Amino acid sequence: METAVTHDADLHARDQLRNRRERLERVIADAPDGQRLARLLDEVDAALGRLDRGTFGVCDICDGTVEPNRLAADPLVRTCLDCLTAAEQRALERDLDLAGHVQRTLLPPSRFEVDGWEASYRYQPAGSASGDYIDLLPLESGELMFLIGDVSGKGVAASLLMTHLHATLRSLVAMRLPFTDLMERANRIFYSSVGGSQYATLLCGKAGPGGELELSNAGHCPPIVLCDGGAIALPPTSVPIGLFANAPFPTVRLTLGSGESLLLYTDGVTEAVDAAGREYGRDRLIAAAGRGQHLGVAEMVSHCVADVERYRAANQRPDDLTLFVLRRRA
Repeated sequence: METAVTHDADLHARDQLRNRRERLERVIADAPDGQRLARLLDEVDAALGRLDRGTFGVCDICDGTVEPNRLAADPLVRTCLDCLTAAEQRALERDLDLAGHVQRTLLPPSRFEVDGWEASYRYQPAGSASGDYIDLLPLESGELMFLIGDVSGKGVAASLLMTHLHATLRSLVAMRLPFTDLMERANRIFYSSVGGSQYATLLCGKAGPGGELELSNAGHCPPIVLCDGGAIALPPTSVPIGLFANAPFPTVRLTLGSGESLLLYTDGVTEAVDAAGREYGRDRLIAAAGRGQHLGVAEMVSHCVADVERYRAANQRPDDLTLFVLRRRA
């Protein structure tokens, strides 16, 4: 039977397991409960054996594929979600509910006003926990820092990384770092935590009271500027954070006029599909935003999300969805 994981994932899992084995061996002899740790060591050896035989990532019960994101988080997993016992399902549900609760406590107010700006967003996780990230931080200078991102993976693992990213960025903002240094520092910290095995798309922006914007986009969906002349999509300025330890993160500057808006979103918006499998896409989002530009920011957000939901096939399991509008007040 061929392995159910890719070559790169295989190498990563092997490195993870060998590292864990070395750590276990160091403590087993002196640990007060060495017998339980020895059983854990047996599980690690069994996982390494599955890698050698090419059966790593194959469910013990149904011979199906164990979900890659669960294997990345825990290489000792041996069954797919469909084959979990009732007790295991309940434990997973409790973990997801708790992760979702933690995430909801970290969300900023859904409507926000600061000198010269008004903002609103919609955050809709596909399940109990989400890998989407959004934050709004007013600065002592009178400026507004805003961030939106999407951590790779699903479930508890992605939500924990999102929480880690939230704490990292809030700490860095509190240090009053220059805007041009913020993303580079966040990237190095995130990379040291995930070791290049996972990543996050992230857009960080700063809005000044005179309409000026500074943006750094680490591989996130292109933000859309909505102005009298139409709509302009701004491409990313760098790669997602967590891929490389020392990637550069250039910034772009622009100024919004009175009544003009910046639209930010995660790929759960543009990658929603209809019954025929066609993606919603950026052009439809721009059209929906254009039709809602005369509305207040909260109503505009609701209008765009409703348009996505009308388009999406009824039986499609939605992805995490976050949509954010920042408008220069008239």
